[in-house]
Amino acid sequence: MAASEDELQLPGLPEMFETSKQLLEEVEVTNEPTGSRTIQEKVFKGLDLLEKAAEILSQLDLFSRNEDLEEIASIDLKYLMVPAFQGALTMKQVNPSKRLDHLQRAREHFINYLTQCHYYHVAEFQLPKTKNNSAENNTASSSVAYANLVAVASQRKAKIETYKQKKEVEHRLSALKSAVESGQADDEQVRGYYLLHFRRWIGISLEEIESIDQEIKILREKDFSREASTSHSSLQDRPPVKSFILTRDTAQAKVFGVGYPSLPSMTVSDWYEQQLKCGALPDPGISKATSVDFKSVAQQQEDEENEKEDDEKVVHRAREWDDWKDTHPRGYGNRQNMG
Repeated sequence: MAASEDELQLPGLPEMFETSKQLLEEVEVTNEPTGSRTIQEKVFKGLDLLEKAAEILSQLDLFSRNEDLEEIASIDLKYLMVPAFQGALTMKQVNPSKRLDHLQRAREHFINYLTQCHYYHVAEFQLPKTKNNSAENNTASSSVAYANLVAVASQRKAKIETYKQKKEVEHRLSALKSAVESGQADDEQVRGYYLLHFRRWIGISLEEIESIDQEIKILREKDFSREASTSHSSLQDRPPVKSFILTRDTAQAKVFGVGYPSLPSMTVSDWYEQQLKCGALPDPGISKATSVDFKSVAQQQEDEENEKEDDEKVVHRAREWDDWKDTHPRGYGNRQNMG
């Protein structure tokens, strides 16, 4: 697996890698909109070069899980970043109708890169959930569901630590970049330079996968709600089912009948609306108003009857008083003090 033999067999591999890397850097630092034609052409060109480079690497079997990172030649280390570059450029594609497909494809590229780094022990990190380990991770997360607050605090602490490490890695990369690109760096510096690149892309891949998972969840929920609304509207637009009969023979039904006088021609609601339009039934609003008026009239009659009874009592008492005065003249009961 010497580097010189590989380059003699496939002289285009280094050029494809460097060109795709340059295109990715131009796309990331540009101020133009990502959806512009110029940027999308660079994205498509970079993805095409990286796909060809990945096919060549697969044919060469340049990397094996049976070997350590130290066994890989320093000049070949950079090709480990091909899946990471593929994931980054795939995320730059702009097509709303294929957004979910692009997200899933980019996630596969990032997972592929992280898996390679995990096998070569480039850095210590936890692989995100995949189809193979999702069941194990779900079981483990359910067993510690009671410690949500502790988990959130630990995640926050891990993100702060990752941010500090990212800044440190970028500072060290900027110091080694000029020496490595000019060819003045020795083998140890070249390996250290690419190892720093691996750690930087590990952090980027983990962040991108977390963002991808959140966006995929939102897109799937949006599609589900759209399908539910579409199915609901189709049910509402469906015409009403007409009544039908099950007979062995249509002619037999015409001759002998269907067993009852006639089929229903309308529903109860249709009949009620028809009778209401004809005036055969009272309007619900009028009936409510009539009942209210009836209560008020009844209350008024009751009050009048009570007032009438009170008036009769007053008249009766006045008559009794007049009769008493007729039989008892003035001063009738006060004769003791008279001379």
